[in-house]
Amino acid sequence: MRLHPGETEAVGWRVVTVLDAVRQLRGVSPGVTGRPRVIAIDGRGGAGKTTLAERLHKVVPNSATMHTDDIAWNHACFDWGAVLVENILQPLRRGEAVDFRPDAWIALDRPGSITIPAGADFIWVEGTGTIREAFAPWLDASVWMQGDLDEQERLLVARDGDSTEQRRHVANWLLEELPFMLRERPWARATMIVAGPPQIDHDPDTELVVAPPASP
Repeated sequence: MRLHPGETEAVGWRVVTVLDAVRQLRGVSPGVTGRPRVIAIDGRGGAGKTTLAERLHKVVPNSATMHTDDIAWNHACFDWGAVLVENILQPLRRGEAVDFRPDAWIALDRPGSITIPAGADFIWVEGTGTIREAFAPWLDASVWMQGDLDEQERLLVARDGDSTEQRRHVANWLLEELPFMLRERPWARATMIVAGPPQIDHDPDTELVVAPPASP
């Protein structure tokens, strides 16, 4: 399996139900009251973060998903941490609803806003770069999606195409992603590792393939 430079390959993979995975994530912060549990879902593009967030939301209807691509839109690949903390993570920690229009949305007249209702049980914050040291005080648990980079790149091409513009975008992204990942080592910080795409037989509608956190 080809992984990020410095990433440790997880071991001890096992099949669990999606509901059991939610229970495990809930159990990390048993004393949370008056606010949602905030769970980061991190991994490379094509790893299946959005799909996982959708599956988790399905078994926890009283939850909401926040996509960091909305924060990064016309802003930066990874330099959006302070914006996320101030406008999303801190209000969620206080048990407040979120209704936020990033500066780029205003400047480029993108309609709508990033909205998260108050009273949810879980908030799934999904996107590459969500498991980082600066976010640790604001997260209750986290999931790192580990998979073969060749397979993830194939899925990205199938999803986004292989035009010259797209290849240029990916190259520029990697210039920032690789040193960021080496510095933050999200696979070592994660509460749970989820296989994406998984190599073990399982029911993709009701089950996940998970492993304990990788060693630092």
